[in-house]
Amino acid sequence: MNTTEIEEIYEQTFSGLAFFYRDTTISEALISKYRIGQILTERGSTDMSYKEGGLITNCRYLIASANARDLSAFNPDFKQFGQVLLTSNAFFKVLDIYKIGNKTQIFLLEIPATSVDLFTNVSSNIENDLTKQARVNFDTKINSEPIPELQTQDWKDRTEFPIGMNEKGVFFYKTGN
Repeated sequence: MNTTEIEEIYEQTFSGLAFFYRDTTISEALISKYRIGQILTERGSTDMSYKEGGLITNCRYLIASANARDLSAFNPDFKQFGQVLLTSNAFFKVLDIYKIGNKTQIFLLEIPATSVDLFTNVSSNIENDLTKQARVNFDTKINSEPIPELQTQDWKDRTEFPIGMNEKGVFFYKTGN
């Protein structure tokens, strides 16, 4: 891969990047399966919210993405949730697993499918800086008031599953990681 190709991938990955939230309750056994540097894919679409709030559940996926689609223009219900979506088969790199008490934040960077090899083998200063921001984000939000709309059964049903694996802990993407 030449420098121009790497620059294009970084532009596609990091330009317009924003943080999105997906809180759920999953077992510690599933949480413990994630590893920093691991590449994941999610077979289904990934529902998440741009609304920032406190954490009631035991697990927050903080997802950094430049490609999330805001669904509020399509349906007023989506706006109440601050709902954004990544389409099926999105790829992620696990940048951090941060635990405070019984709450865990799993920080994921959405990456282009065509760049899995690059992100498997390379870590950048950008990733390190984002991880620092993600930890500060969690520190400041963990005990704040939760967003009431994100506590509804409808939203919980959309976000109850772990990302990148099934309910039994089998990852959808297999690598040597």
